[in-house]
Amino acid sequence: MSQDTPTTTVAEKPGAAVDRAAPPETGSDDAARDMIRRRLRSGIIDVAPILGFTLGLSLTHQVAVALPVALTLGAGCCVLRLVRRESVWRTLGVVGVVGIGGALAAGTGQATAFFAPSLVMHCVMAVATPVMLLLGWPPLGLAVGLLTGEKTRWRRCRVRRQGFIKGNLVMMAGSYAMLAIQLLLFLSGQAVALGAVETFGPVVLALATLLGWRIYRRCVGTHRCVYSPPGTDTTRSLERTPS
Repeated sequence: MSQDTPTTTVAEKPGAAVDRAAPPETGSDDAARDMIRRRLRSGIIDVAPILGFTLGLSLTHQVAVALPVALTLGAGCCVLRLVRRESVWRTLGVVGVVGIGGALAAGTGQATAFFAPSLVMHCVMAVATPVMLLLGWPPLGLAVGLLTGEKTRWRRCRVRRQGFIKGNLVMMAGSYAMLAIQLLLFLSGQAVALGAVETFGPVVLALATLLGWRIYRRCVGTHRCVYSPPGTDTTRSLERTPS
């Protein structure tokens, strides 16, 4: 006489995540690369004022000439985003930083003072990022959650949280390398070289983000979390993200 094998169920704690093997998200890497390309294009537009200041300074060696060029390009970037029906808040922030840097450069007569606000922001992020990683709030995870609409639900899963932290460590290493170079150039008074490094910042950030994403995907592998709502498609969410 055959007997049915009893099924054992394990009680789950509220909010706990259970590991589950599942096929990897189809095309998620391609979607991430597409997202990073759009962010890179957006970043290049945003650094146009810094590029204009650097070129104007290298050609004329006059802060009074370089500043109007930077502000004009900043205004042009705002108009371009309006024409393309994109958000202008980021460009307005860049123009604000350019304005503060321009005021410092004009007041001190030092061209390197133009880059002081940007360096302060980089230093703040360099201090805040390790703290966020120690607290389990990696910026990479926050950015991905915001873009996909998942928000902070990924924090319930230890595997994904650790994956985001490891990916963020690579991004942080790239940011520290850039900051070290910028500080050396700032202290040595090399404004043109500092502007060139600042201009290439979006390229370095995009490459570091792509590498961080690949490390995250490698760490997660085929893992899925049971709390993920059915029908959630990270790829589509990433592809819908505007530049």
